[in-house]
Amino acid sequence: MAIAAPCLAGDSGYHIIKRLKVGGEGGWDYLTVDATARRLYLSRSTHVMVIDLDTDRVVGDIPDTPGVHGIAVAPEFNRGYTSNGKTDTASIFDLKTLKVLDTVKTGANPDAIVYDPASKKVFTFNGKSKDATVFDAVSGKVVKTIPLGGKPEYSVTDGKGKIYVNIEDTSEVVEIDSLNTRLSGRWSLAPGQEPTGMGLDAEHNRVFSGCHNKLMTIFDTAAHKVITKMPIGEKVDGNGFDPATGLAFSANGDGTLTVVRESSPGKFEVVDNVVTQRGSRTMAIDPKTHHIYLPGAQFEPPTAPVPAGAKQRPVMVKGSFEVLVVGK
Repeated sequence: MAIAAPCLAGDSGYHIIKRLKVGGEGGWDYLTVDATARRLYLSRSTHVMVIDLDTDRVVGDIPDTPGVHGIAVAPEFNRGYTSNGKTDTASIFDLKTLKVLDTVKTGANPDAIVYDPASKKVFTFNGKSKDATVFDAVSGKVVKTIPLGGKPEYSVTDGKGKIYVNIEDTSEVVEIDSLNTRLSGRWSLAPGQEPTGMGLDAEHNRVFSGCHNKLMTIFDTAAHKVITKMPIGEKVDGNGFDPATGLAFSANGDGTLTVVRESSPGKFEVVDNVVTQRGSRTMAIDPKTHHIYLPGAQFEPPTAPVPAGAKQRPVMVKGSFEVLVVGK
C-alpha cells in the first residue's frame, strides 16, 4: 500500500517520503494521531478509516458517522469520539474494538472535537449553533453548553485546564477554562482573517493559527496578543506544532506545507514551503516519528465551465484517495 515518493528536500529537509494508497469512499476533513496505539484516524464523510502507523495498513473502520469532521481519543478510558456534523451528534467508540458504544446529542453541526485530560471532558465545537457542547468522557452525559460568540473552527488543549479555539467569522481566538467549564477570554487575531487550523506550543505559550488571508498568526497566550505573523499558502485548513523539533506547520490547499520556527525568543521565520499536493489542507503529526500526514486525492476535470464567482465541488477520481507522509 505504501509507495515511495522520493523528491528534493527544501531548507527544512522535509519532503514527501511515501504515499499511502488507501482508496475508499468519501471526502475528508480532520485526521488524528493516537500515538499510544499507533493509529491514524481519518474522517471520510460518513465513516472513519483507521490506519496502523507502523505498518501503513488499514486496520479498521468506524461506520455511521454522518458528516464526520473530527476525531478525539482518550487512551486512559479506552474511548474515542467523533463529531458528526449532519446529525448533530458525537459518537463514542471503543479504541480497541472500534465498536460504537454511545451517541451524544450536541449543538448544530459539530466540527472540531477535543478530549481534555485535565477535566476528563470532551468538547465539540458546533459551527451552526456557535457554541461548545461539553460532555463527560466516560458517561457521555452533557454537562454544559458554552456560547462562543462566533463560528468555531479548530481547537487545542494544553492539558492543564485551558482550551484554545479559533473563531472564524470574528477572526478571534477564545480561551476556555476547562476545569470550570466557562469561557475565560477572547482576543483578536488581527491582521489574520478567518482563522481555521491551529497548533499549540504549550511550553512557550504560543498558538499558531492558519488564516485564510495567507497568514499564520502567532498568539502569545500569556500576553494575550498576536506577537507576529508569517506568510503561508492559500486555502489553509490544518496547522500543527511538533514540540520535539520546535517547528510549526501550515497545511495549505494550494499544495504546500509551510514550516515555521522560532529562531530566537519572539523572532520567527519561514524555513520551508514543502511541495505536497493540491487539496491537501489538513494534517496530523506523529510525535514518535515526527512524520506529518496529509490526506489528498485526484479529481476529475470540470465537465462544463464554472461561472465566475460560483463554487463547484470537484469530483474525486474513484479509488484515488491517499495519505501523503512528509518527513526527513
